Amino acid sequence: MTPFLSFDIEIANEFELRPGEDLDRYAPFDVSVAAVAHESGTVRHWHATDARGKPAGTLDARLAREVLEYLREAQLSGTRVFAWNGLSFDLRWLAHAAKDKRLAREVAMDLYDPMFQFATMKGFPIGLAAVADGLGIAQKKLMSADKAPVEWNRGNHQLVLDYVAGDCTLTNRVVAAIEFERCVKWRTKRGDVKAEPMRVLRPVKEVMMDPAPDQSWMSEPRPPSEYWKWLREERAAGA
Repeated sequence: MTPFLSFDIEIANEFELRPGEDLDRYAPFDVSVAAVAHESGTVRHWHATDARGKPAGTLDARLAREVLEYLREAQLSGTRVFAWNGLSFDLRWLAHAAKDKRLAREVAMDLYDPMFQFATMKGFPIGLAAVADGLGIAQKKLMSADKAPVEWNRGNHQLVLDYVAGDCTLTNRVVAAIEFERCVKWRTKRGDVKAEPMRVLRPVKEVMMDPAPDQSWMSEPRPPSEYWKWLREERAAGA
C-alpha cells in the first residue's frame, strides 16, 4: 500500500459567514497554522513564533513555501498527499501566503481530495465530520472551523494546534475507511446515512477530466470547475 499523509490549514481571519454566503467575499485569507499527519501517526506543525518562541501571528512567505515544499517532496517520493477540500481552499491560500502559485499548482495536480472527487461525481460537497460519522469513525472534530481564528487570535494557540492536527488525523482515518469500504458514507442533515461507491481514490489531475455531474435539480449549483478556478486564473496571469 502506498504511504499517505493528510494536511490542513487554519486561517487567522475572523468573520461571520451567513447561510449561503460566498466565502470568497472575505478573501484573501492569512494562514495561522498548517499541519500534516502521516498515516504512521507522526504530526508536524508550521506556525510563526514570537520572541519567546511561542506561536503567534501568521505564516510568512518563507514558512508557507516550506509547507508547499514539504508536500511536493512527499509527492515526488511516492507518498500520496490528501486534504479534505484542499484543492479549493487550503492550497489556494497557502499559494497566496507563499507567493508561489506555480509550486502550489504542482502540489494541487497530484493532490488527492476525496471531497472534490465526490463533488465531481454527485454535484455537491460533503463535510469531513459528516463522512466520519457515516463511516462509523468515533473521532470528532474539536471545534468548528470558524472558531479556530477566534481562538488563535485570543492566544489559545495549543487548542488550535490540537484542532488542526486532529483534522489531519481524522482525514487519514476517513481515507483509510473509504479505501476499505470502497465507498463514501455520510450522515445527512436529516440524520440518515447515505452511501456512494468510490472504488478508487484518484488525484486531482485525473478527476478534473471527468464529465460534469447532473446539477439540474440544484437551485445554486457549484460546477466542479469552480473548485480549481484559481489554478486557471493564476496560469492566465502567467504565475
